[in-house]
Amino acid sequence: MMMVDGHDEAIVGVVTRFGQSPVLCYDYKKVIGTLVSGGMSEEEAVEYFDFNIEGAWVGEGTPCFIVLDDWRRYMEE
Repeated sequence: MMMVDGHDEAIVGVVTRFGQSPVLCYDYKKVIGTLVSGGMSEEEAVEYFDFNIEGAWVGEGTPCFIVLDDWRRYMEE
């Protein structure tokens, strides 16, 4: 399993999927919060996350990210 450097406190668990290796799962809002506490604005943090963290495919062990409280908005998309 691959990790996202500097975001250990945002790990919420491991995700398993049939026929695939388990991957670490991170809390999206905690990752954004870590970036903001590091000096980014929230807008900068979201943009950085979208491109450099979530957008970085590093193979089958690429971590996943979960939105714990706003998940219903994804059902409408």
